[in-house]
Amino acid sequence: MPPLPPRSFPDANTLHPVVLPDGTHHKGTVFLNTAIDHPRMTVGDYSYASAHVSPTDWASHLAPYLYTQSPEILTIGKFCQIADGVTFITSSANHRYDGFSSFPFAVFLDMELSRPSMPDAGPDTTIGNDVWIGQGATILPGASIGHGCIIGAKSVVAGTIPPYTIVAGNPAKPLRSRFDTATIAALLKIAWWHWLIDAVVSHEAAISGADLDALKEAASTHI
Repeated sequence: MPPLPPRSFPDANTLHPVVLPDGTHHKGTVFLNTAIDHPRMTVGDYSYASAHVSPTDWASHLAPYLYTQSPEILTIGKFCQIADGVTFITSSANHRYDGFSSFPFAVFLDMELSRPSMPDAGPDTTIGNDVWIGQGATILPGASIGHGCIIGAKSVVAGTIPPYTIVAGNPAKPLRSRFDTATIAALLKIAWWHWLIDAVVSHEAAISGADLDALKEAASTHI
């Protein structure tokens, strides 16, 4: 089989951006901003999800409790990488549990938000840019995951995770920071994920190879 010709980076609106050696598109990987049309879910450009069995509804696959009438919002930044089996448990999954029973009577009646058994609106869930979420991880309601974080496989994540932190476990705990404080501050200032895609790809070596000086130069002269 002759080699495939060089190709440009896929457009942000491409549904299946991975091209296999035989020239076909991998149906189990999608750019989520194209695959998802949900009023309570926002996904930045080039963030992708993969699944061994491609779902027909990526929104409900990833966030099964985020309904069109839900009060909360799930926000995912740009260039995020979401592995198979990741689940976002958003606030609408919660029960009211400050009383004598947590039983959701309203679910079996008229589901009015004003019913006594319905909980108050819960917090939004926010995922920053360039976040890698490993296989089977669960993100709990109200989690706020900073830019550049790595979430270990099977982790259960709650609360606020500072940028460029590696977390793992159940409950997920910080293992270490990916970089020193000064480097993290520089990366947050550079914010390469907001560059035009051609600029990002042209500086792939600096981004993937942790060449901070080259990124600083790119940010000051080319971007």
